[in-house]
Amino acid sequence: MDNKTFRIVYEGGTGEIEEKKSRFIAHICPVTTEKEAVDFISEKKKEFWDARHNCSAFVIGNNNEVTRCNDDGEPAQTAGRPMLDVLLRENIHNCAVVVTRYFGGVLLGTGGLVRAYQSAVQEGLKNCKILEPKDGYPCEIKTDYNGYGKIEYVLRENNLPILNTDFGAEVIISSVVECNFKENLEKIIADKTAGNAEITWDSQVKFDILDGQILKF
Repeated sequence: MDNKTFRIVYEGGTGEIEEKKSRFIAHICPVTTEKEAVDFISEKKKEFWDARHNCSAFVIGNNNEVTRCNDDGEPAQTAGRPMLDVLLRENIHNCAVVVTRYFGGVLLGTGGLVRAYQSAVQEGLKNCKILEPKDGYPCEIKTDYNGYGKIEYVLRENNLPILNTDFGAEVIISSVVECNFKENLEKIIADKTAGNAEITWDSQVKFDILDGQILKF
């Protein structure tokens, strides 16, 4: 399945690292407009007014229509841009981040600054809830008891949710499959069960994945 996943910050978080006595604190927030991002950055600058730097970056839009970054007094391209690069590399959308630096008295150099600011953002993202919006097809897979274990294995191996399993004269498994994997799943199940399974597809829907679980359907 496609590993390049569109991701949105569902719930913000913070993360902190220390590098040569300097503290780097990342604050991450979901935003949907440039005004929301600017307001969040201003709020953090006021909250951490005593810090040496409050560097920032944000990405807005499904196609990164708005991207901004600011070094806030750090050497050019050593803070805001590297922070933005993390968001873009992780395919994070509609997100603003501020990294607050409390200077520890030791200069880090340009390479050290880039690594520190990026590491702070990565640490902050670890503490966020990240939503993955998807397009897919609900389905019911009907098979006999011999085919049930094989199909369950296929679904779990491909990180496909098992929404419900009905055990009757036959076994009916409910799932939802991303659009780009629909045909592949049909071929895999047909191969694993020697054609002894029937898949019924419903209309295409939008759904969200949060921490590996379907959040809404």
